[in-house]
Amino acid sequence: STRDGDIDLYSMNVDGSDVRRLTNRIGYDGGAWFSPDGKQIVWRAGYPRTAADTADYQSLLSQRMVRPSRVEVWVANADGSNPRQITSLGGANFAPVFTPDGRKIIFSSNYENPRSGAFDLYLINVDGSGLEKVTTHPDFDSFPMFSYDGKRLVWASNRNGSNNETNLFVADWIP
Repeated sequence: STRDGDIDLYSMNVDGSDVRRLTNRIGYDGGAWFSPDGKQIVWRAGYPRTAADTADYQSLLSQRMVRPSRVEVWVANADGSNPRQITSLGGANFAPVFTPDGRKIIFSSNYENPRSGAFDLYLINVDGSGLEKVTTHPDFDSFPMFSYDGKRLVWASNRNGSNNETNLFVADWIP
């Protein structure tokens, strides 16, 4: 939400009560998900590095726009405490979600070719170690999600499509 003047993460009860701000750093925070046990959150974030970056970000924000072309994956406790960056890959790293056991995060990235639309899925430990490539198709692979029983992975991909058509793919998940 931009309710406090920046794009930050919030939590609330399902009835809309008890709204709590989880992030408070200048920059773009988005796409958050809770861990399976509800104790952590994972999200994508792009924070300005220089005064000029901050001015550009705030100028766009005043026009209700953003340019989140460089985002990394972050993890924090569910209340927003102890935030820590777990990727430093460059490019766009987004759509993070915890694996069913909560020990790893799967996300989409174009870090190998940042100016392209070639996104693959990657797996990383919650502490930022052990980066593994999950998909290797030259087209767009993103938005991974696990089935409720944790046995399948579903993701969106432009593979096998025409004119950048996006389709859903499902695969058995073998941890």
